[in-house]
Amino acid sequence: MPDDPNISRLLAAWALPDGASRDEVVALVYDELRRIAHRYLKGERPGHTLQTTALVNEAYLRIVELDRMQWKDRAHFFAMAATLMRRILVDYARQRGRGKRGAGVQIVPLDGHDVAAAGPVDIEALDRALERLAALDAQQARIVELRFFSGLTVEETAAALEVSPSTIKRDWASAKAWLLVELEAE
Repeated sequence: MPDDPNISRLLAAWALPDGASRDEVVALVYDELRRIAHRYLKGERPGHTLQTTALVNEAYLRIVELDRMQWKDRAHFFAMAATLMRRILVDYARQRGRGKRGAGVQIVPLDGHDVAAAGPVDIEALDRALERLAALDAQQARIVELRFFSGLTVEETAAALEVSPSTIKRDWASAKAWLLVELEAE
């Protein structure tokens, strides 16, 4: 993640009426947003028509709508960006009327958290599973979003959620096992 102290200062000024800090933040983090978008799209089916730049741009439009957001830190910002990208892809998949129940789609292996190494992802099935996980354990669902989609390390995830790294490791292992069972059932 970019480690620019200006980002923290600009995030603190995000809600100011002039909007200048929002534009500066996005300019500073654009490459990281592209990396997150690329990770998402690497896991999509071949021939996916949504491109990395389009996903970043759509996420940007949704992020700037959060004009009254009080960001805690960079990790909070990137977690929200990753969540918005996931929602965009789910909406996109629903609009495109993808195959029913993951027809022709591989299940995502969660034993490693590198989406780029995985085959095509049924983003709708994963989203449904994450929604069910969030209903059971919101923290575990958040850990999956931060680790799997945003690519945060155990330590970065612990800092973002304000818990210990050992809690993250334990919940990450539990969430992976639960999601594997759920995705196999779909």
